[in-house]
Amino acid sequence: MARFDPRGKVNRALIVGVSEYAFKQPEHSTGVPGDLKAVELNLAGLETSLREGGVFAEDGITVARPRTVDEFDRCLGAAVDAAEGLLLLYFSGHGAVPSTGDELWLLMGRATIVPGAESVFLGAVPWKSVLTVLSRTRAEQVVVILDCCYAGNASSAWDALDPAQRHRTSLLMSVQANNRIDAGDDDTPTPFTGQLVRVLRDGLHGQGGEVGFDELADRLRDHMSAHHSTLREPPEPWEPQSRSASGGGVLLAAPSPQVSPVPPPRPLGGPYGVGGGAASPQSAAAADGPLSAGTAAPGRTPGRLGGLLERRPGGPGKPRRLGRLRRRNTCTVPSRRTLGPLTGRRLAAAVGVPSAIAGLVIGGLAVLDGGNGAPCKPPLELRLLTDPDLEPTVRKAAEAYLTSQENMTDGACRRSGITVYSAGAAATVAAFSRQSDPWQRPAGDDNPQRDIGPQPDIWIPAVSADVDRARPATTERTYVELGPDPEPFAYSPLVLAVPQNLAAEAVSERVGSLAALTAAFKNRADIRRTDPEYTDAGLLATVGLYGTGRPDPAAAERSVAQTGPPSRTGADLLCTLPDDEADARTAALLPEFLLHTGTGCDSMIRARRMAAYPADVPGMSPTFVRVRWRGAGRDEEARNDAAESFHDWLTGKTAGNGAAGQKGEQGPGARGGLAVFGRDGFRSPSGSRRPLGSGIVFSDFGALENPGPLTGTVLPSAMTRALKDYREANGPGRVLFLLDSSGSMGALWEGPGGAPGILGQSLAGLGERDEYGVWGVATEPGAARAYSEVLSFGTHEREQARRTVDATAKIKDREADPYQALVAALDDMARRGTDDHRPQLIVYITDDEDNDRLTEGGRLDVLLASVREKKIPVVMASLDSGGCDKGKPDAAVSEASGGRCLDTRSDLGARLRDEVARTGTGGEA
Repeated sequence: MARFDPRGKVNRALIVGVSEYAFKQPEHSTGVPGDLKAVELNLAGLETSLREGGVFAEDGITVARPRTVDEFDRCLGAAVDAAEGLLLLYFSGHGAVPSTGDELWLLMGRATIVPGAESVFLGAVPWKSVLTVLSRTRAEQVVVILDCCYAGNASSAWDALDPAQRHRTSLLMSVQANNRIDAGDDDTPTPFTGQLVRVLRDGLHGQGGEVGFDELADRLRDHMSAHHSTLREPPEPWEPQSRSASGGGVLLAAPSPQVSPVPPPRPLGGPYGVGGGAASPQSAAAADGPLSAGTAAPGRTPGRLGGLLERRPGGPGKPRRLGRLRRRNTCTVPSRRTLGPLTGRRLAAAVGVPSAIAGLVIGGLAVLDGGNGAPCKPPLELRLLTDPDLEPTVRKAAEAYLTSQENMTDGACRRSGITVYSAGAAATVAAFSRQSDPWQRPAGDDNPQRDIGPQPDIWIPAVSADVDRARPATTERTYVELGPDPEPFAYSPLVLAVPQNLAAEAVSERVGSLAALTAAFKNRADIRRTDPEYTDAGLLATVGLYGTGRPDPAAAERSVAQTGPPSRTGADLLCTLPDDEADARTAALLPEFLLHTGTGCDSMIRARRMAAYPADVPGMSPTFVRVRWRGAGRDEEARNDAAESFHDWLTGKTAGNGAAGQKGEQGPGARGGLAVFGRDGFRSPSGSRRPLGSGIVFSDFGALENPGPLTGTVLPSAMTRALKDYREANGPGRVLFLLDSSGSMGALWEGPGGAPGILGQSLAGLGERDEYGVWGVATEPGAARAYSEVLSFGTHEREQARRTVDATAKIKDREADPYQALVAALDDMARRGTDDHRPQLIVYITDDEDNDRLTEGGRLDVLLASVREKKIPVVMASLDSGGCDKGKPDAAVSEASGGRCLDTRSDLGARLRDEVARTGTGGEA
């Protein structure tokens, strides 16, 4: 998406480094492997490059050398509270990963390790707790840079963030997951930070210029992978990893051009925590530039800091020692010189961090596993893709498996880690079916890596029929092989969650056809279901609503019509209903298990609901699918073994798993993954569909433990037909795009993340029968109309429309008048929709720079009255990360019209494409 430029805002950078550790081996048996002298040079170099980068003010950069968790917490809290624009956090020091879990821990200066059967480490900060603290900042964008062993293990916690936080938080990790890296020589920065400082200081091409997060990550990845390898056996290319906020990245520096850019220090040394030693052959051969250990770069003075003595900018003069800069603005903490080793457990409350740890991998060295002293190797990481409604339960199962005996070797080391993520169900099916090639090698607008996520090893769809829908046509080339289980491993019926004041008491009156159940409270309650494009549960509800025989999708859609778009997930639906006056008179079609688990939201007062069981609405049937990719043969045998082990534990096939291990109906005796699903309210997939779990009372959350025979699974053709009918329920759609083309949009215009590129991507939701057009919004003051035509309104071939927009849409040295443009768009669309009920949508893509013309002289009130009267949804797509904040004009216009407000704190491009697809007919089935 559009790049966030923080210059001129209240920005804060917290540079954290731990170079000296109080308790080290072998002097202290519970100590860390050693000091990291190179980290001190990291702090000096990074502070200087940020000070000269034009983004952070003199008082906006703080350097911290925390000895304890409390000191780190105070420094982090101060930065979080002060930042309003960009908040940057950098950490360099020892990274640790417990052998029974995959979460990264950051070790402070007084960290110690307590080995044993329940080994723990003290004085360390869990990465998940750092993310939690960062989430409360007012800053518009957050950037985190981690330079430590196992930095890539931080990605799983980022993937688990809620969308709003995930898409305003950028994460740069020095190395891929489960890998150790060189720390460098004592007299040079670490290899990663040395290159980081060089790019920030000298620009992407050594001539100054702006440096954005995405370009920085790409440049570091290219350089490190080409010149360095990790310390894993066998060696792997050193590949820094990144997670970008809002796609377009964040501006981090805009250094002035340098006459003689300085090559980075030579990458020497051993793994982090060892401090010195011989370089690997790959590292030694990769020294950049002609400088030797005793040679200074032009304009620099040699010395013990390996060349980090620099003359003042502007010409010759007395050299300044960069190390002094950091002393001017450090994070002050009380003195603790008399403290001995920490004895209490400093364990932060973080989801997924086990309190009993069988071993610990720290700084690249193994520390006592299972009590027998044998080292643990970094575990293999599996990627698991699932349905958004299933994600919370699947995540719980994966976390339980990490510490299970089934995931342990004979030496009590962990076999594998699992990264769980979800994506829209319809998009996932389409990606497997038609986009396996660009999923491996993204090209053009087809980019499942961007829209879905990384290529999974395991897929758990919510409905077994998805597998057949995801298989490519026999004539299409594919790069993926799907290996599903023959049967699902769990089941949850879709229920009609009826407010208790409207629900029937008798069990016999709570089971029947959907039509009969809804007729019981006709004219007394509304019905809602989730987005059929986003979750399988929403599509299953649509299958039931449309019925069989000669369905009338348009009439069915009118029966669930609501103001604004449908909720994306069942949990979202349950959590938003209490904010609506209709809560006590609205029934919801959603999976039964969500009545038990989908209540963890902010609203404390909600209408209690009772489950009614429609016999003609298919249920959810989660199924394990092994995914294999053509050409992905590295670690194939180990990856197959890891996937099979998790499969057997999850589905109850593990030997000795009691009743769950036997073919046939599984019930309260289920263990392993089935027990996790049972605790969340799932049922057996066969027989009488008894509850999988014991100890939960279905009546406590308004459900029936034994409602009688429940609906079976759905046919793939029924789902495909329902999705097609949903998209065409009211005929082809009409969309009018308004593209802010004023002068302030210049920095937000080019590339796929620019405004025209975002618009072009959203056209994927429109088909050949949909009508649409594009207006450019920027005109001379007093002009007869506030827009010019970029693309004429009508039907278009999609690629031709994109080319026309690219060629015709131009920035103008004029201001935009959003009020006049929106009024004209509402009038135009109202005229077009006079004689039919086709879905319509207005989209305004803007940077909000001219919103003062929207609010002046009472204009906003007039506009809000107009959108309420015309009832045409307006999507305000703001390229400002705060454009949709409560009280902002964009939020008010969208809410009044029944549309959505989107800004760069979410994945604006993907969300806009979803909104357009709801109006159009072009989405993939």
